[in-house]
Amino acid sequence: MKYKRILLKLSGEALMGNKGFGIDQVRLMEYAKEIKAAHDSGCQVAIVIGGGNIFRGIQAEQGGMDRVHGDYMGMLATVINSMAIQSALENLKVETRLQSAIKMEQICEPFIRRKAVRHLEKGRVVIFGAGSGNPYFTTDSAAALRAIEIEADVILKGTRVDGIYTADPEKDPKATKYDRISFEEVYGKGLEVMDLTAFTLCKENNLPIIVFDMNKPGNLQNLIKGEKVGTLVEV
Repeated sequence: MKYKRILLKLSGEALMGNKGFGIDQVRLMEYAKEIKAAHDSGCQVAIVIGGGNIFRGIQAEQGGMDRVHGDYMGMLATVINSMAIQSALENLKVETRLQSAIKMEQICEPFIRRKAVRHLEKGRVVIFGAGSGNPYFTTDSAAALRAIEIEADVILKGTRVDGIYTADPEKDPKATKYDRISFEEVYGKGLEVMDLTAFTLCKENNLPIIVFDMNKPGNLQNLIKGEKVGTLVEV
């Protein structure tokens, strides 16, 4: 096993499946089974998930809502998704802990770094909700921050495309895929991997990122074994 401790970053939109909004239970269980397989192989798994399938703070600002207010609403949306992932995993008999950057004692623990690491060491899947707890920061930034704090070996960014391309493969049929690329090349080529705050955090802390297709069964487990899946971004 190449990676002993990972942080899996999922977008909220990924949970929509073929729906236009909310959570697709079929897609949710597909992801839970993939995460369980990775966990059962002995890998320590932490998860950060976005909230875009429910609410986006930036879109709220465009509609005239206060940005800070909208961002906090988006953080609450990530907690809903985190609870959904937690429930799906526990239905598969995977022990989990949900930690939130915003205190919600009735449904989750507050984020405490030492407790999070201890949970991972005990074989529990740890889900980090409510982003970083601060407005103006995306869940990409929260994922980078949490990954560094728990000393993860890598961030695995699960998307609907199988890696990083020279252009958007859904718009440009001539786009070609990178198997490996450096942080500097991503900067230089202006490629969109994560937001710049998150990306810079990873670069400065020498934390590799792998962008891969989460919707293809077996990809997550193959990555953990060290097989070439997706695109690796490293120093």
